[in-house]
Amino acid sequence: MTSNNNNNGFETFLSQLKETNATLDFFCDFNKVEENVQKVEFNLNKLNYLIGKDNMEEAIRFVWEQDPSAFSVLDIIIAVRKKDKKKVIDDKGNVTLIENYFDSVDSVITFIKETGLKEVFQSRKIKNLVDYVFGVEVGLDSNARKNRSGELMADRIGDIFDLNGIPYTREVNSTVFPRLKILGKDKKRFDFVVTTRAKTYLMEVNFYSGGGSKLNEVARSYSDIGPKINSLPEFEFVWVTDGQGWFSAKNKLEEAYSIIPNIYNLTTINDFVNKVKSEL
Repeated sequence: MTSNNNNNGFETFLSQLKETNATLDFFCDFNKVEENVQKVEFNLNKLNYLIGKDNMEEAIRFVWEQDPSAFSVLDIIIAVRKKDKKKVIDDKGNVTLIENYFDSVDSVITFIKETGLKEVFQSRKIKNLVDYVFGVEVGLDSNARKNRSGELMADRIGDIFDLNGIPYTREVNSTVFPRLKILGKDKKRFDFVVTTRAKTYLMEVNFYSGGGSKLNEVARSYSDIGPKINSLPEFEFVWVTDGQGWFSAKNKLEEAYSIIPNIYNLTTINDFVNKVKSEL
């Protein structure tokens, strides 16, 4: 399929890209933060016993005797999640997982001393570990903002489809469609699938407010799979993207724009909506 896009069209497309798609609820998912804190709250309250103790080793051994599992939450106090499987070099020069320090009372004592938590606890710089970890979780949640930007974009497109009565399915694997074996090893999970009397539209949706090498990779990937999908008469590849992060990858985006007939942004998405409505 030959693209109808041209250089003038691309410059217009580029000029329409928005600086941000963030609303005030973008910056922190407090429901998620609260859920994460609740998972460790019981043990954190046990560790509150350590705050202000002059003899920290004695206090640690006392808590250990009561419940060794209380120390399983020490990693989140230094802003590390277990799923990240962070490793450090121990005092013997061996590489070990942080969570391995929670297997014995002696290694817990070492952990609390060498991380600096002993001084923090004794000086009462932390008054309550539950409140403190709530703050830690807020900070860690901010690291998810890049992913959240894409999720907001997908939700925005979903809302537009809902408003216009366009039926769709979200997050569909390419393996659902046997004909897409044409993609070879490039198996995809499409953000949206919209089926009309004329076509099945396979859609990718994203938003980039900041630059980076990922943008070049995304544009290159879609420039490859788009023509493959469009070679099948019953399918059409659609890419909805926005964000001024594309200014840093303008050349690759322009290349994709010349190859893929159906590229839209938040300004032009209504063109696609009208096209689909005419085919329902």
